[in-house]
Amino acid sequence: MTDLPEEIGEERVDAALGGLARLSAMPVSAHAGVFEEVFTGLEQALASVDGTADQHR
Repeated sequence: MTDLPEEIGEERVDAALGGLARLSAMPVSAHAGVFEEVFTGLEQALASVDGTADQHR
């Protein structure tokens, strides 16, 4: 993997995107799981901003 996204200053988003750093040390077969974790983290951060966090559970 080349460049990772820069931190944006939103703790939850930065934490979720930080999971992408693990990809280079993992086999490609495990990447889908990491992408799912990152997506879930981003989705939860967005839901907490728009007030729908409890509706996604």
